[in-house]
Amino acid sequence: MISAEAQTVLRRRGLRLEYLTVAWNVIEAVVAIGAGLAAGSIALVAFGLDSLIEVFAASVVIWEFKGDPSEERERLALRLIAVSFFVLAAYVSVEAIRDLTASSEPDSSLVGIVLSIVSLVVMPVLVLAKRRTGKQLGSATLMADATETLLCSYLSAILLGGLLLNSVVSWWWADPLAALAIAGLAVKEGVEAWHHSGTSDSRG
Repeated sequence: MISAEAQTVLRRRGLRLEYLTVAWNVIEAVVAIGAGLAAGSIALVAFGLDSLIEVFAASVVIWEFKGDPSEERERLALRLIAVSFFVLAAYVSVEAIRDLTASSEPDSSLVGIVLSIVSLVVMPVLVLAKRRTGKQLGSATLMADATETLLCSYLSAILLGGLLLNSVVSWWWADPLAALAIAGLAVKEGVEAWHHSGTSDSRG
């Protein structure tokens, strides 16, 4: 059991990490969605939408940390994060399937490729910091948000692969398939977050 003073320090660190997450993902969302719309890339737009989901998830953690710690507050935060995953998965799946059936070919996007590479550098650093802080604090919500940030790292790799295949060898179908992979990961993480919210002692 950590002291009240140590808890205060860890909660402040957690808040700083979440503010940083919000700032980065707002930038990431604007760039990804803009580049995705310009190139007609559903995977890139999906990545930008995931960044907005990450902003929402980080905002949920900030909301929880700024209130009085309670199991009920943490349970609600986890369920909100889970719902955000499901919303993302539903939208991305519909758009990706539509592109596959219509044989919609996206243009190559150098901006998207650079963005995904930068994200692959930034996201893992945030994941490690959040996990370390969440584990020390015993915060299931911060740990769930760390998992969502880790998902963003996976999405960056999937996105990069899809964009490169489309750009280099003109495999247009790699883009919507990458988007469907993103949707699948989102569902998996949403189910896990919801499951953790239903435990009797999510803080443990």
